[in-house]
Amino acid sequence: MADWALDSIFYHVYPLGLCGAPARNDFAAEPVERLDRLTEWLGHIRGLGCNALYLGPLFESTAHGYDTADYWHLDRRLGTDETLRRFVAAAHDAGLRVVLDGVFNHVGRDFWAFRDVQANGERSGYRDWFAGLRFDGHSPYGDPFAYEGWHGHFDLVKLNLGNPAVREHLIGAVESWIHDFGIDGLRLDAADVVDLDFQRALAAWCQQLAPEFFLFGEVVHGDYRRWANPSTLDSVTNYEVYKGLYSSLVDRNYFEIAYALNRQFGPDGMYAGLPLYNFVDNHDQDRVASRLGDTRLLYPLYLLLFTMPGVPSIYYGSEWGMRGERKPGDDSPVRQAIDLSAGPSMGAEPALAGSIERLASIRSGSTALRRGSYRQLLVAAEQLGFVREVDGESVVVLLNAAARPVEVAVPAPRDGEWHDLLGSGTFTAVGGVLRAELPASWGLVLRAG
Repeated sequence: MADWALDSIFYHVYPLGLCGAPARNDFAAEPVERLDRLTEWLGHIRGLGCNALYLGPLFESTAHGYDTADYWHLDRRLGTDETLRRFVAAAHDAGLRVVLDGVFNHVGRDFWAFRDVQANGERSGYRDWFAGLRFDGHSPYGDPFAYEGWHGHFDLVKLNLGNPAVREHLIGAVESWIHDFGIDGLRLDAADVVDLDFQRALAAWCQQLAPEFFLFGEVVHGDYRRWANPSTLDSVTNYEVYKGLYSSLVDRNYFEIAYALNRQFGPDGMYAGLPLYNFVDNHDQDRVASRLGDTRLLYPLYLLLFTMPGVPSIYYGSEWGMRGERKPGDDSPVRQAIDLSAGPSMGAEPALAGSIERLASIRSGSTALRRGSYRQLLVAAEQLGFVREVDGESVVVLLNAAARPVEVAVPAPRDGEWHDLLGSGTFTAVGGVLRAELPASWGLVLRAG
């Protein structure tokens, strides 16, 4: 396992969007080094306190990046292979590990092997590269053959990951990304439907090439231990808590997220110790500022994200409370092009970035918040409290989603002084009870001693 993940704070970028690439690729066009625009963001990303960068799809594709045409070269809309090599080196120099999207469940219709099937039909040497490919029917695009698409999307052609030649091609591409670009990990797109034998083979190969390589997968439903285990992946996307993180605030119902956190990480938690990838929005979901409506709630939201178990991630632009809502068949409203200098003015809460920087600093300075156990202390409609503990360090987190200050009393893990790492002073626990007044739409992060 890549142990560094537990100490990481990720920044997530969808490069084709942020860099303003055209919506569709012109495969005859010369490369344009738009990825260089992301280089100026590196200082901002480190300034927020992030130490890992997750980049959405980068390799040659037809449109949105998840419809791969060539796994071995950077999308020409972003530049050349040298552009990517230069960028990863700059990110490393800035103190950021780099994790890329690995899209291995499906390819686009412009993928070179699929083009060969279109040209040569049953004579193609690649006819066994694709799942469900048969010549007794037609595809929705009029091909004289049928094939499987991802969730019924036939612009995304499902690969036959049981074919040794397909595996060799994909794992060979990953090997080239490690050797040629120096990447530190992969996020497996649609991991919940990617062949598990392939995932295990990929994990074993990556472990051999780079023992600290981090593999996590996109999983929406199911028992995460099926994918996150010693022989498969290090982690998965924590969609189970994703909804509760914002809806518990919208509905004034912290009981929802408290139940999920206790189930996952409590004394009998299913996923205790797993570096689950936590997020409040991403390239596939509405931006959380739009979900919340009342943007003051962004502050207790990010306070919880940075103090709960797992690995926090910030989606580019959301550190300023940027809004964005998907439309039917159109994800571009949440994949905006952003000029860094204009970023704060595009958000509803430009001051949020400063609060995130403080939270990142507190998390980085606390082993308990990064690696400690989780035990619930308080649950109310708009207040939540828990303690994180490891190696003698105890941190009590108290959250208040109400628009007014609220006094609370919680069981104290120990009597004595507790210092607020957010700067609100010192509180004293007496007789096993810790009393405190919680600031409106914010909270306290109290460390014993």
